[in-house]
Amino acid sequence: MENFDLENPELPKAIKGAAFGSGNYPYDKPLKNKDYKRQLRALQIELVKLQAHLLATNERVLALFEGRDAAGKGGTIKRFLENLNPRNARTVALPKPSDREVTQWYFQRYVTQMPAGGEIALFDRSWYNRAVVEPVMGFCTPEQTASFLREAPPFERMIAEEGIHMFKFWLEIGREMQLKRFHDRRHDPVKVWKLSPVDMKALGLWDEYTVARNRMFTETDTPDTPWTVIRANDKKRLRIAAIQSVLWSIDYKDKSFSAIGEIDPQIVMSAEGFLARHG
Repeated sequence: MENFDLENPELPKAIKGAAFGSGNYPYDKPLKNKDYKRQLRALQIELVKLQAHLLATNERVLALFEGRDAAGKGGTIKRFLENLNPRNARTVALPKPSDREVTQWYFQRYVTQMPAGGEIALFDRSWYNRAVVEPVMGFCTPEQTASFLREAPPFERMIAEEGIHMFKFWLEIGREMQLKRFHDRRHDPVKVWKLSPVDMKALGLWDEYTVARNRMFTETDTPDTPWTVIRANDKKRLRIAAIQSVLWSIDYKDKSFSAIGEIDPQIVMSAEGFLARHG
């Protein structure tokens, strides 16, 4: 894997064969498409009910989606939003900070993106860039990362005390699955834009990402705003589990527990449970 050639249009058989089960993924095959479509439609109907509830009560939902590159963040957010009113439900995917933003309080540009009454804001990466991507890639100093890890829990406690329904999702994929998805992006003309220089550099930094992820969990997984880890080798199970995790946590009118279904404990776990098994 160290000498993996992303430019080769042929994916090595060893990677292709190992991808789905990499990272000790608990299933041998993807969720059947008919089962996925049935479950997803039922969950999206529940999301429409949830949005109506939020608009009626002025409640707010904030969800952060973090994970290694190619973990499935964007696709999961897309399934959340595709049947919701876009006036009140949106993706937040911020670009590199401007020269002015670099001089501001680190959390400042994220605060302006918080949901107002009745809104859902789903962050495709978030302030947790400073806990994983930035230190691994050398975009910030160790002192800046340490400061961030101290400040994040009280910052998030304020969000929770404000009454915002907050979710922090880490999407966990295996190494071979990441390589496979990078290869797919490189050789698919409609996905090649997803492959950035940062992604290319990340290929050789798997272990560094693991250390940063574990430190982030240890220092920012709190009772107020816990991390939820979702194993993401199967995008279908990932999307179902993420939507279920939000719907189970909020009361709303005409909520159908049978439509939401039980969350798969082999796919979804706490950060503490994940570290105990895979840290």
